[in-house]
Amino acid sequence: MIMNMTRNSIRKSIRGALLTIACGLIVTGSVVISPGVKKEVNGRINKRDVDTITIRDASDMEVTVLLTNDTTIKSNKKGLGVFRRGKNFEATSLMRGLMVTVEGTGNTDGQLAANEIRFNEADLKEVMTVHSRVQPVEEETKRLSGKLDETGKVAAGAKESADAAHGRIDSVNDRITGLDDFVVSHSTSVYFPLNKYTLSANDKKMLDELATKALAMKGYVIEVAGFADSSGDADKNLELSQRRADAVVQYLAVNHSIPPRRIVTPIGYGDLRSQPTKTPETQRMDRRVDTKILVNRGQA
Repeated sequence: MIMNMTRNSIRKSIRGALLTIACGLIVTGSVVISPGVKKEVNGRINKRDVDTITIRDASDMEVTVLLTNDTTIKSNKKGLGVFRRGKNFEATSLMRGLMVTVEGTGNTDGQLAANEIRFNEADLKEVMTVHSRVQPVEEETKRLSGKLDETGKVAAGAKESADAAHGRIDSVNDRITGLDDFVVSHSTSVYFPLNKYTLSANDKKMLDELATKALAMKGYVIEVAGFADSSGDADKNLELSQRRADAVVQYLAVNHSIPPRRIVTPIGYGDLRSQPTKTPETQRMDRRVDTKILVNRGQA
């Protein structure tokens, strides 16, 4: 009798395992998609890596999505009838926090190789606005956190508060940055005249050098951030800084064939990081785009 019970238990375990494999294996909060299985996933982008994004669905499970040259990225369809169609976007639009729908097929690495990724344009605008407002605060929080780490010994009461603060900092980092596993390898900045977003010959030369370094690496991503000085309207400065960032992205993609999926979060910060002292030189320094090559810590 005991032997029969054991056999029945084994059969049930095997049937359960086979069913799980057929639908996608769940391991420690992550879904592994079986090869050849077609699947649609709805969720929020939780992490951005070199060639992948991680989607967290409503049940708090994570799916790794592979971006390829054949992946189409577009907004949800608008309009009526045959005129309903979405707008095409580059992989640079896949920012952390964005709600997306992914259709694809499982590959041998357990990833969902994306055929199509869709999202709402209004959601993208909201995420971009939040990101531009929150990241400067997050970086300042990280800086203060570093100072806490350097103090060494602290009073028992202060230590408890610091631990709580570190917990909040880690939570913010996890939700916003998604690049904790990367370090800066090379960086360059290009500067713009007042109210302009066109690259000069010298700007292009500096970007040429950075692109050459990037293409010689493996496992890199490029981060692009645009800025404006504090003169003029804040909303217009935000738009101007975004156009400057987009100009750099376009140059790298078109002139050096940098895959758009390797350019992470090209964002305009407006005048949020402008220097408090307003002189012609400080304002010139504020009208810039910072471009960084980030590489995985393990490879670095």
